[in-house]
Amino acid sequence: MNAKKLQIFQFPCRDDNYGVILRDRETGTTISIDAPETDAIDDVLESKGLKLTHILTTHHHGDHVAGNEALKAKYGCEIIGPKDEEAKIPGIDKAVAHGDTFEIDGHAISVIGTPGHTLGQIAYYFPDQGAAFCADALFALGCGRIFEGTPQMMFTALSRLQALPDETMVYAGHEYTLANAKFALSVDPNNQQLIDRAREIELLRDDGKPTLPTTMQLEKQTNPFLRASDPAIRAVLDMADASDLEVFTEIRSRKDRF
Repeated sequence: MNAKKLQIFQFPCRDDNYGVILRDRETGTTISIDAPETDAIDDVLESKGLKLTHILTTHHHGDHVAGNEALKAKYGCEIIGPKDEEAKIPGIDKAVAHGDTFEIDGHAISVIGTPGHTLGQIAYYFPDQGAAFCADALFALGCGRIFEGTPQMMFTALSRLQALPDETMVYAGHEYTLANAKFALSVDPNNQQLIDRAREIELLRDDGKPTLPTTMQLEKQTNPFLRASDPAIRAVLDMADASDLEVFTEIRSRKDRF
C-alpha cells in the first residue's frame, strides 16, 4: 500500500461550495471530490498543469455533480459514486457503498455511509492521509439539512464520522461555518471553546479566508450535532432525561428554524 501523502487543494466555487482536488505528485493521479462547477475545477487543474483522473461523488445534488459529464468528456476521468444513488449520478462508472474499501493508485479509500441529507450520501476517508471528505453530512459546527432521510439516519451517519481519529482533517462541501457558529452558541452558550472558535471564525470570514478544513477533535468539542449527550446542551434544551437521538432531533429542528 502506498502511504505517500497527497497534495490537497481546496478552493471556493459556486455561491458557497468548496471544491477539493487531491494530487499524487509522483504519478499524476488527480482526484476531484465531487464536481460542483466545471469552470472552477478546470481553472485549478489548468493552473497547476493537472489532468483529472477521478471524480469521487458523494451524493446526487446538482451542486455536487454539475461538472461530472463535462469533466469526464474533457479528461476521460473515472467517476465513482454512491451505489444507492447510482441512477442519479451523471457519468458514473463505479458504484460503492458503506463499508467498501478500494484503492486509487495505491491510495487507500474507505467508504462511509452518511445518509440523511440524501438517502444514499457517502463520505470518503483516506486513512493514510488522515482526511475525510464529508460533503453535506458533517459541516464545521453543523450538519446537513435532512431532505430525504430521517433524524435517525443522520444521527447514525454522524456517529460513524465521529468514530474517526481525532486528528482527522474534515473537509465539507460548503462554507456555512459563520451561520453555524451563531446557531451553536444558541444551544451551547457557555462552551468557552465554542465562544473562542466563533470569534476566530468571524475574523477569518472578515478577511475572506476559509474556515475549512476542520478537525474531528475540534468538532467533537464544539459542534452541537456531535454532542447530544452533553449535560450543558441538555440543560439549555430542558431535555436532561431524553435520549441522544431525541436531543439531536431537537437540535436539528431548531437549526431548521433558526
